[in-house]
Amino acid sequence: MTTETEQGRRALVVGLGISGIGTALGLKRAGWQPVLIEKAAQRRSGGYFVGLFGAGKTAAARLGMLDGLHDRTAYDGVTYDMDRFGEWRYGLGFRDIPGEPWLMLRGDVEQAGFEALPADVEVRYATVPTAIDQDDDGVTVTLRNTEDGTSVTERFDLVVGADGLRSTVRRLAFGPDERYLRRLNYMIAAFQLPGGLDRLALHDGCTLLEPDRSLWVFPFADHAPTVLLGYRTDDVDAEFTEPPAVRVRKAFGPGPTGDMLGAALEALATTDELLFDSVEQVHMDRWHKGRVVLVGDSAWCVTLYAGMGVSAGLAGADLLGSMLGRHGDVARALTEWERRLRPYLSYYQHLGVQQTAVFTPNRKQITVRRVMMKGMSMPVTSSVLRFMRTHNKSGRMKEFDIARA
Repeated sequence: MTTETEQGRRALVVGLGISGIGTALGLKRAGWQPVLIEKAAQRRSGGYFVGLFGAGKTAAARLGMLDGLHDRTAYDGVTYDMDRFGEWRYGLGFRDIPGEPWLMLRGDVEQAGFEALPADVEVRYATVPTAIDQDDDGVTVTLRNTEDGTSVTERFDLVVGADGLRSTVRRLAFGPDERYLRRLNYMIAAFQLPGGLDRLALHDGCTLLEPDRSLWVFPFADHAPTVLLGYRTDDVDAEFTEPPAVRVRKAFGPGPTGDMLGAALEALATTDELLFDSVEQVHMDRWHKGRVVLVGDSAWCVTLYAGMGVSAGLAGADLLGSMLGRHGDVARALTEWERRLRPYLSYYQHLGVQQTAVFTPNRKQITVRRVMMKGMSMPVTSSVLRFMRTHNKSGRMKEFDIARA
């Protein structure tokens, strides 16, 4: 039994986020006919800050969505390192991370990808897979509409799980989450501000770093800032037993918050859109099984701390389309795709663990950071540190064109 249509082989893509939309674009370019499903009743908007590095820019260009994106980095702004008692000093911001990323909102990337989708790509909302059964010729998937409860069974040549950290496709085809999720014992709360934060200028950013907890404000050139609050925890499950605003406030202690931290906590308590979640990675021996393949966070989640989630998702989607277009045999295409991609994602995952020291440092790491900042003001030390920042392995790996490796 074949599932090919006159328009080409048919693929189900689960998840209407960046990796899912990117995969649909890559599949369409390769001559496949993707069907996108999304569990939400409508497409998301807004979102927290993201960085688009060279690998992501290159993939976005090949997928036909780069023209819909622009760099929102506030280059004329200043990043301050401050404490809750009012001391301000010059600090390091996201734009100081190796790789010179474009700074934007997650919704910017999703919007650009959605607008690039051809009109004949079907998108179904409020739809989830409930069963996945495959054989040598294709995959039978049961799909349920979460609004009216109806179900249908359809055949596809390929199923792509791009449905995030707690992927339904991964659970149905590969097994329970517990096999693959690795907690780093950190929590994050990320959200958009409606305007500036207290007395911080609109185009300026700030970091407030205390042992195992932090506040970051990311400014944009043409948009209100976003906030990232993070903290270490020994009991991740307990963090979900109370409202996020309560847990975050408890994590920063009962003492006086000061103006900036206090304003951020108040904004968190009133925001309508909040990402509050544990920081976890996905570790799998294989990202594909027969005709089912995982892309993006569902396969490899490098964490927000790596800064490469969007770029890796786009690069993986682009390369998947390229391999399926190059190889007529699905098994060979998926094997070659994973062989090329895995070394980069292994490095990015390692980077995600390393950069907990950047985003939520301990006491020693805070001291080292402040020594570095003092060194940046000295001519000789400054030139050495800036060279290391722009020429190290991290920067090179983030700029690399994965599809041409």
